Amino acid sequence: MDVLWLGHACFLIKGKDKTIITDPYHPDLGYHLGERKADIATLSHFHPGHSYIEGVAGDPRQIKSPGEYEIGGAFITGVASFHDDKKGDLRGKNTIYVIEMDGVTLCHLGDLGHPLGPHLIEELGDVGILLVPVGEGNTIPVDVAVETVRQLEPAIVIPMHYRMEALAANLSSVDQFLDKMRVREMEARPKLSVTSSSLPGSTQVVVLSYQPG
Repeated sequence: MDVLWLGHACFLIKGKDKTIITDPYHPDLGYHLGERKADIATLSHFHPGHSYIEGVAGDPRQIKSPGEYEIGGAFITGVASFHDDKKGDLRGKNTIYVIEMDGVTLCHLGDLGHPLGPHLIEELGDVGILLVPVGEGNTIPVDVAVETVRQLEPAIVIPMHYRMEALAANLSSVDQFLDKMRVREMEARPKLSVTSSSLPGSTQVVVLSYQPG
């Protein structure tokens, strides 16, 4: 499995048989998606920065709500959550996606706005790769992001949804998350390539560099 970060909460996840794009964004966000092609698109919620399906080529199968989906060897579970800590009263609902493909389980938290309770932790299960928002703003505080990592104990955690020069939004930088995770001098990678047998035995943080289209 190859994982590329296209900016904000948008990733391109390439498996042997299927390619998945998560939370494609509107060009007004500042990032450049380009002509990315995918078989499947997951949408965590319907804000323009996370649901611009028009920007994805290939007429992907859209997954935009909780439930269980099986598409050509990719098993995707949408788990209901909220975009705030008031049960959605402020910013509505959010769907977390657990993607199982090529023997690797990846969890995309979307714009999670609250701590994970015991029920959600059990529902998400064993996570190999965790994509977690760390820029605060309209998502969880950075301390909650760190606690979420500790609760789920993924093999790899990839921060997302943080301040970048291209981004037209007021978010915090990734540095405070790295500091709290006690990560020093992290060099961003262009992509993450993993197999089920290559996942580390303890949690490692991987920062991906923005890959414009």
